[in-house]
Amino acid sequence: MHVHLLQHDPHRGPARLADWLTSMGHSHTVFHLDAGELPPRLADGDALILLDGPEGALDDARLPWLKGERKLVARALDGHKPLLGIGFGARLIAEALGAVVARGTFAETGWHPVTLAAESGLDLPERFDAFMWHREVFSLPEEAVALGGSEASPLQGFAWDGGRVLGLLCHLEATAESVEALLAHVAPPEGSEASPHAQDGAAMLADTRRFDRLAPLLDRLLSQWLRRAAA
Repeated sequence: MHVHLLQHDPHRGPARLADWLTSMGHSHTVFHLDAGELPPRLADGDALILLDGPEGALDDARLPWLKGERKLVARALDGHKPLLGIGFGARLIAEALGAVVARGTFAETGWHPVTLAAESGLDLPERFDAFMWHREVFSLPEEAVALGGSEASPLQGFAWDGGRVLGLLCHLEATAESVEALLAHVAPPEGSEASPHAQDGAAMLADTRRFDRLAPLLDRLLSQWLRRAAA
């Protein structure tokens, strides 16, 4: 398959996603929307991944490339191709499906346990640690299935259209290098300094084995996503 990845920030790239796609024999192209690149034509790829991006309102005036991306997401939802959103990308999909997107009660950064929802249908552990970097959250879109939740964010993700479309708040694609880039170049989500669910940078990077444990989770999630979409 050839997968299109839409990037919204120079310091929030594909991370482990690129390695996984290459290792599984898939090709991919990254479109840097924040740098002025136009979004791809949906017909030119086999799947679409919307990467993380800036916190705050999904505002066309603030993000001039957002209007074109919204149109692409609408076409993808109406079509039959796999669509995955992470962080900002998940918020964009949730909004397109009519869900409420708003600021959460607490910022959530660093490592937090996620409990898998019984109805998710995903072959993942019932409880696992995932990396977080957000304040914005979304409600469950109509006809979507909840994937799981954390203490600060009871809805960490959703599946729609039989799993062809996935939205995730948490970051299974994170690596030590991608988190170092976040810490060096991106301001923490609003309210992180007072949130009981926000870790400092030292805690995030203290145990690099945590990133290694994300790799098989990402593999299982992406394999199921593409397999379900193909079915």
